[in-house]
Amino acid sequence: MFPSSSRVLRQSSLRVKLFSCVQTALGSVVRAVLLDPSSIYTPKCLCLRRTLTLAANMAASSSLSAKRRVAIFGGTHGNELSGVLLVKHWLKYGEEIARPGVEVRPFITNPKAVEKCVRYIDTDLNRVFDNQGLSTDPSGEVPYEIVQAQKVNSLFGPKGSKDAYDVIFDLHNTTANMGVTVILENSTDDFTIQMCKYIQTSMAPVPCSVLLIERPGVKYATARSIAKHPMGIEVGPQPQGVIRADILHKMRTVVNYALDFIQHFNEGTDFPPCSIEVYRALEKIDYPRNDRGDLDAIIHPSLQDQDWKPLNPGDPMFITMNGDVIAYEGEGTVFPTFVNEAAYYEKNQAFAKTERVTLTAQSIRCSSI
Repeated sequence: MFPSSSRVLRQSSLRVKLFSCVQTALGSVVRAVLLDPSSIYTPKCLCLRRTLTLAANMAASSSLSAKRRVAIFGGTHGNELSGVLLVKHWLKYGEEIARPGVEVRPFITNPKAVEKCVRYIDTDLNRVFDNQGLSTDPSGEVPYEIVQAQKVNSLFGPKGSKDAYDVIFDLHNTTANMGVTVILENSTDDFTIQMCKYIQTSMAPVPCSVLLIERPGVKYATARSIAKHPMGIEVGPQPQGVIRADILHKMRTVVNYALDFIQHFNEGTDFPPCSIEVYRALEKIDYPRNDRGDLDAIIHPSLQDQDWKPLNPGDPMFITMNGDVIAYEGEGTVFPTFVNEAAYYEKNQAFAKTERVTLTAQSIRCSSI
């Protein structure tokens, strides 16, 4: 829906008046302070300073279009059953995820893998949504997941186009002790940062960690990446092929809070500037291996289940079958995650190193109310 011409004119007129007032206010403050520096603390100057602050915040805010198309992916990995069960439930009973003015579409992303309760059939579906995978000729002998990725891209993309879905939530389970984790792919996306802030606040006191996978060495071609605003939802620990009620409940809660955020945004709620603490992925650490590629050591007991906890130089990291300890020799403290993830043995990853950083987002408001 496009705003009417009269509304656009009104908005333009308001902006002109606002900046005219700002110019006048700024001139008054400068003149008063030059004549008497102590006057900056007078009620008049304080009021003018508040006006300037408000104007600056308005100027810095992001005006975004309403988010009308949302997808919820389950079964991208067929043996991660919380997302599979939730999506199958919502396909039958969609009232829970319905939001006014929003198309919310639950979707089983890898149906053959779900049917066999395996991670994938031929290759990892959550790694092939890149130019190579999406442009491969599907008429030849290509992996099943390549063909499926192109189908998903045609339904919810095309990736990088204006026709792509606004938001995709991709539901995953991990065997690692990560708790509730949301995964961002872009550190400058004000909308998803604001959504993370809303989810964290709503989930409290249940912790909700945010993992940022933006660096080339740790970023991969995810199914959700075809959306304008992708978000992964990872909840654990849960074994592959197993369903746990507590883990499913947490995932369900996160999805509903995320949909609430979209509804509030579409209905005109202004979200002020915010900051969130995130864990930015740095690199993947493999297990020690012998010349044949077999494991030479395993995760040390003091690191096991310690996702998001600090790992300091000298701390135990691996232990061999002979009891020899391999310590972390990095230059500074890191925060491991995906520690001893079962699905990552084949990917030569014992855990991912992250650093703790702060992301900020401008205020956002919907431009199409």
